[in-house]
Amino acid sequence: MAELGISIGSLSFKNPVITASGTFGNGSEFDDFFDVSRLGGIVLKGTTLEPREGNSYPRMAETASGMLNSVGLQNKGIDYFEKNIYPRVSSYNTNVIVNVNGSYVEDYVALAERINKLDRIPAIELNISCPNVKTGGMAFGTNPETAREVIRKVRAVYSRVLIVKLSPNVTDITQFARISEEEGADSVSLINTLLGMAIDAAAMKPSLSTVTGGLSGPAVKPVALRMVWQAANAVKIPVIGMGGIRTVNDAIEFFLAGATAVQIGTASLIEPGTSVDILEGIGEYLDSKGFGSISEIIGYINRKQERTI
Repeated sequence: MAELGISIGSLSFKNPVITASGTFGNGSEFDDFFDVSRLGGIVLKGTTLEPREGNSYPRMAETASGMLNSVGLQNKGIDYFEKNIYPRVSSYNTNVIVNVNGSYVEDYVALAERINKLDRIPAIELNISCPNVKTGGMAFGTNPETAREVIRKVRAVYSRVLIVKLSPNVTDITQFARISEEEGADSVSLINTLLGMAIDAAAMKPSLSTVTGGLSGPAVKPVALRMVWQAANAVKIPVIGMGGIRTVNDAIEFFLAGATAVQIGTASLIEPGTSVDILEGIGEYLDSKGFGSISEIIGYINRKQERTI
């Protein structure tokens, strides 16, 4: 059987299959479907310093080959997390990663400091796609200066593995991947959702209360794959790929493009066991091709032919 273990920074993963934030709750919601500890890691629901109610309904809408969401990071805040969620997820025999969010740089820093004290959380995923209130709502991850600032300040207070989640709503994804690497990130994960909208023609109004929202699902996969390939060619730190992965072949494409690991997102909302199915399929694929480890196919297309970013 092929070796599936990978490393991101100082952290070892038993396999390269991770769940994506916002689609897997806090893990326990999937306990009835499979043993969550089989996965390489799980990324918990987005967490903020203070509780958030999220956006008004409707905040989800189905689209062709995908979905839009504008949930708005609804969560009960870090105090609740420490008292109620952390004790529960600490029992999982896998890497539990917290997705960190904020409206100000100071929010990210304070939250990272709190999580740094939790021994059973070996990594955070810094979601820089959140709007920066100080700059009128522009996402941290779409402005090079604010992206650099938040990563640098979080890195200064956070001693464990730092993954930076990149926004696809930029002209050049490689610029933000390089900034992340320069400021000490151990990895980048991409892509977050694409900005989109839907209109209810019968009601003659937007389908979401916020008008626009984040597009995910199979429709975004070609864009995600391209950006992962670009990022993997631009930086030396591991790239975690996500965006429209619903089958083992989808996941394999991301590895071939240069991803060290993959995150399964929207597909888990449709079929809860998708991540385990993909995990099993990766091993079968490697065996069928005669590969001894997952590392042999990471960035395979880049080693076989010259490409330009």
